[in-house]
Amino acid sequence: MRRPIAVIGGTGLCDWPGAHMLSSETVSTPYGEPSAPVQHMEYQGAEFLFLPRHGVGHSLPPHAINYRANIHALKAVGAGEVIAVNAVGGISERFVAGVIALPEQINDYTWGREHTFYDGRDGRVEHVDFSYPYCEELRLRLCAAAQDADIDIEPYGTYAVTQGPRLETAAEIRRLARDGNDMVGMTAMPEAALAREAGLDYASVCLVVNPGAGLSDTLITMEDIQAVIDTGMLQVKSLLSHAIASHG
Repeated sequence: MRRPIAVIGGTGLCDWPGAHMLSSETVSTPYGEPSAPVQHMEYQGAEFLFLPRHGVGHSLPPHAINYRANIHALKAVGAGEVIAVNAVGGISERFVAGVIALPEQINDYTWGREHTFYDGRDGRVEHVDFSYPYCEELRLRLCAAAQDADIDIEPYGTYAVTQGPRLETAAEIRRLARDGNDMVGMTAMPEAALAREAGLDYASVCLVVNPGAGLSDTLITMEDIQAVIDTGMLQVKSLLSHAIASHG
């Protein structure tokens, strides 16, 4: 029997039509409190777990999220796979606002975050292989779910993770482009690495909500970003629904 699949919701994802909460579980961890209680959900007969990354009411900025507690909590309640939802900015030409992408690589530019379970405090040190940060099997299942849902996606891409909560400068976006990044966000790390350390299969569904700084003729506004989230997250929820239903 498969272990439950968990969804870590990002900006714009709190719930979706047809999903029902069965129960809510407050989980204490050695790393402090998770962003919120873990919700046990059901969709078309398939059960899954849900955790809002930014907390109730979207109160936690990216750099202040307790990523270790979140991943530990999901594993503690039995999750075996994690689908992360991320709102990102587009860098490469094909990553325009509204595009849904399933990245296969990460460049990490964050700093100062508690980023590992192996911090030496318990006398254990492990060096996990992180050559391919996303689980390819789960990523391909998400690709198949997108096809079943008749949703166009970008099936590859490199995700640059910046510190936030401010958006990047135009010069920083140019540097990220030179580094080979296709999209930029603030929450993929250390989340993905912690999932690997915890032995959880992990993949991301990214919604491009704005062009990177300096890549359009206008300034980036939260109103424009929210408009893309309002429409794009409907497709993300449809993709997730197909993926969860197929998980069984």
